[in-house]
Amino acid sequence: MTNSVSKPLRIIYAAGPGDVIGTYHHWINGQDDPSQVAVTYSSQFYQVCCALDAKGYVISSHNDKGFVRDSRFTIEHRPIPFFSASGLLYHLGQLWYAVQLIASAIRFRASVVVVDSGTTHWFTLSLLPCIGVKVIPSLHCVLWRKYASQRRVERLILGLSRSLFASGCTAILAVSEDISEQLTQLTAGQQQPIVKFLPTYRHTEFTDVTAPDDTRSPFRVLFAGRMERNKGVFDLLDIAKHFAAEGRQDITFDLCGEGAALEHLRLAAKQVGVDASFKCHGHCHKRQMRDMFNRAHIVIVPTRTDFVEGFNQVVAEGVLASRPVVTSSVCPALSYVRDAVVEVRPNDVEGYSRALLNLCEEREFYEEKRRGCLRMQEQFYDISRSWGAALNTVLVAIQEGREVGMT
Repeated sequence: MTNSVSKPLRIIYAAGPGDVIGTYHHWINGQDDPSQVAVTYSSQFYQVCCALDAKGYVISSHNDKGFVRDSRFTIEHRPIPFFSASGLLYHLGQLWYAVQLIASAIRFRASVVVVDSGTTHWFTLSLLPCIGVKVIPSLHCVLWRKYASQRRVERLILGLSRSLFASGCTAILAVSEDISEQLTQLTAGQQQPIVKFLPTYRHTEFTDVTAPDDTRSPFRVLFAGRMERNKGVFDLLDIAKHFAAEGRQDITFDLCGEGAALEHLRLAAKQVGVDASFKCHGHCHKRQMRDMFNRAHIVIVPTRTDFVEGFNQVVAEGVLASRPVVTSSVCPALSYVRDAVVEVRPNDVEGYSRALLNLCEEREFYEEKRRGCLRMQEQFYDISRSWGAALNTVLVAIQEGREVGMT
């Protein structure tokens, strides 16, 4: 049994790239962040700190620098240097960010540091336990690509990080079974306790989503996410071209989101003559996305195997909107919502085409998947399965000086 922490906890949360300052201003007024569909992790952190009477320091890698302080919280936007670079510069940026984070922990006199995926290389945090700071990794993405071999540098970084997950941290928060399995593989089953969580939503976010248009004229396919090749958007274009070549006018695609490939994708759709049925809408705010879900019949998430995927909340949001989802096992969310999903082999463009046609043409199959959506929804509304509840479990154990149990 470990020694209890007698003083109130002082917790740093390295929160990824979100606008934690904007979220804080809404939270302090008793509101959810209106720019997000899911309950934000930073708002859950603020709530946990209040419940435990803890001091919190939230550091986001948001590109717009900012700083806020009140009697309980210090909140900072601190961009990661060279984050968009490649090679040595990228890794130097990761190392420098870790040095800054450790320095902040010392200045803040932190007792606990919670660190989201993508903040820095995990092994760099191994110094924190040496100076008496407990570390809680919060894993929102798989540690490596599930269906691709690891590059030499990836193997090196994972090898250096093994000891943190095996003995250096206090517990690990994980959003999917895929992550838990990789942790077990990386540490040969010697990982620290894993506490699982799911993305969390309010019922009110989906009360205005209506039943899909029963006339299916046309049958609408919705993609929401980053416009990048490894998110499968050009596979969708290939499917649209195939349908057009067969003379099908009854299936259309709506793509929502920004990214490096957006303009290239728009141009390519126009060049092959499918831009009328393959529409790239760019960024859509929350009200626009609600309209898109209302118009959609299904949601498609065709992430390719060369992408390090997170839970992919769009899968959950499709289910909550009662729209069947077409995806592959590249998306860790699949294991939680199988009854609502048509699973396709990763990178299988023809398989995605067949899945769309089956859902379009076989009404009973489509309705079966819609009924599956209803059975799968409640887990994403359950506060006891939220990230905040998982974090609270670990922090209470730290306060009480006992070991954290696996969930």
